[in-house]
Amino acid sequence: MQIKTIEQIQVGDRAEFAKTVSESDIYQYAGVTGDFNPAHINEHYAAGTFFKTRIAHGMLSAGFISNVVGNQLPGPGAVYIRQNLNFLAPVRIGDTITAIAEVTTVQLEKNRVTLNTRCINQAGTVVIDGEAVLSPAKKR
Repeated sequence: MQIKTIEQIQVGDRAEFAKTVSESDIYQYAGVTGDFNPAHINEHYAAGTFFKTRIAHGMLSAGFISNVVGNQLPGPGAVYIRQNLNFLAPVRIGDTITAIAEVTTVQLEKNRVTLNTRCINQAGTVVIDGEAVLSPAKKR
């Protein structure tokens, strides 16, 4: 992990992280957050929903964006200011989700970076899109 300061970040910089969502991920997320919505953890219940099967928590997939921000771009020491999200398609157990962040604006004077953020499944479907505003770590 490399710490990037505002001076090292340029419009067009991009980073990504991929993970296959497992049943264990869904149960662990439910346990940590307390979100035991049966659409996520009860197959019988989920069979009667619009999705016909269990789906991952939207914020579980959105958390993969946080991985990119905290570990790569800008990286360690970055502070979230804002994150807007649009949930466009469901994520199911076994889906491989790639979170992508790309720099769209750099404001040196404010120490702010704006990123286009999105998550894409293995079929190329955008499941989440949004925008993040961050404050990168400062020089030590």
